[in-house]
Amino acid sequence: MNPSGPTILNISCYLFVGIADPQALRDQLHAHATQLGLKGTVLIAEEGINLFLAGPAADVQAWVDALRTDERFASLAPKESWSDTVPFRKLLVKVKPEIIRMNHPTIRPDRSPRAPALPAATLKRWLDQGHDDDGRPVVTLDTRNGFEVDVGAFDGAIDWRITKFSEFPDAVKAHRTELEGKTVVSYCTGGIRCEKAALYLAEQNLGAPVYQLEGGILKYFEEVGGAHYHGDCFVFDERRAVDPELAPSPDNEALDRH
Repeated sequence: MNPSGPTILNISCYLFVGIADPQALRDQLHAHATQLGLKGTVLIAEEGINLFLAGPAADVQAWVDALRTDERFASLAPKESWSDTVPFRKLLVKVKPEIIRMNHPTIRPDRSPRAPALPAATLKRWLDQGHDDDGRPVVTLDTRNGFEVDVGAFDGAIDWRITKFSEFPDAVKAHRTELEGKTVVSYCTGGIRCEKAALYLAEQNLGAPVYQLEGGILKYFEEVGGAHYHGDCFVFDERRAVDPELAPSPDNEALDRH
């Protein structure tokens, strides 16, 4: 709870897990969210679930608690932020072919061991010292779309100006020399894109470790603040962006262009 400040709880969360009954699950989750008056978007696919929801804290937490009673989702750990108003206009619960579209069928995080995840504190320490613990140079690789990068990014991050995530595999092939022999830390808003990006990068035999930033930019902000990061973080709701304190950001030119 956040009794001394804004009362609307915003959560974002994803989980790659096999779901054999996505339509039945969709109907169940939609009914419960509607009953509680929540707004936002929930995407469900055979590979997992991806959600962004907002409402009064007790109602959001009740929805999450009910979902966790299903053993498939017991490990859900939503990232939280607060606002004065609900930043969504309606509730959408959809079944999709992928919860994050890559168009690369062999990359299935729900069926593969997870790529190594780097805690925010470790990334900060590596960036502080200018190399990883083995002395290799570290590069941060932004897997988001170009307009998101324009709002804010890690200092010196590699940005291939992709316009949709399904372009990422071709971008890796075109730019692999930028990554070879370096410790690569891929990152995105909340971590979901990097679950697939890091697995794809690991297949490319780049000659050095490949990591995904655990929990993405939002978890980094939560745990270590804005160190080595400039600007804000674009989010796909009416807040448009949050700052390193996870508070809604004022409009800026990059947001106006979106």
